[in-house]
Amino acid sequence: MESRININVSAVDYDKTSKALTHQLSLLEEMVHSEEDFVMTDSEFAFGWHFFVLSVNRSLVEKLGEMMGADFDKLKGKGTEKKFLTWLAKNVETKSPRFKLAIKEEMESSKFGIF
Repeated sequence: MESRININVSAVDYDKTSKALTHQLSLLEEMVHSEEDFVMTDSEFAFGWHFFVLSVNRSLVEKLGEMMGADFDKLKGKGTEKKFLTWLAKNVETKSPRFKLAIKEEMESSKFGIF
């Protein structure tokens, strides 16, 4: 089984955000010649926001890093996962109203910690 990066997504408009994320990741798949490297859950609505999980194969992110080379290394964030979040947010922000992305595992590990 392939390793995945799970991303928690919070969005004001689920339809626009999920379509923008799907479009951007489909373009990425085309660019690196891969298929079915991401999945998205249905949303749960609470407090005026939609919450859902985007799961991306780590190999897709690695291929993006290889293609971008030094430009990928210049992206904001520590580690491949954070740099990918920066890249994804930057490419989707003009196509979707307010949304936030966060690595799911990091959110769960800090659940009982001090922010």
